[in-house]
Amino acid sequence: QVQLVESGGGLVQAGGSLRLSCTASGLTFSDYAMGWFRQAPGKDRELIAGIRRDGSRTVKGRFTISRDNAKNSLFLQMNSLKPEDTAVYYCAAELGYAAPVSPVEYDYWGQGTQVTVSS
Repeated sequence: QVQLVESGGGLVQAGGSLRLSCTASGLTFSDYAMGWFRQAPGKDRELIAGIRRDGSRTVKGRFTISRDNAKNSLFLQMNSLKPEDTAVYYCAAELGYAAPVSPVEYDYWGQGTQVTVSS
């Protein structure tokens, strides 16, 4: 079966960095657009970075998304972290090209990894 497993979350001070990883199994990774979402308590799940099958990024922001199709892996480099970045971070896979904004369009989800940024 399909599994997406995130890692790399944790507690970091404001201004620090974290690199999240997501390893996929049970699917042909290169056939999927991928996204990193986050969800803070009481808030909706939001797309923070997307990457198409060809490696082009769909959302530009403070964080950098990348993928390694040979290793079935997705990454999120987060620099200059702020307390408001505190959330559970999820990777998601969409069988298609576009890496859409809406979470309902994604086919598979990881279990999430907690990121906590202290002030």
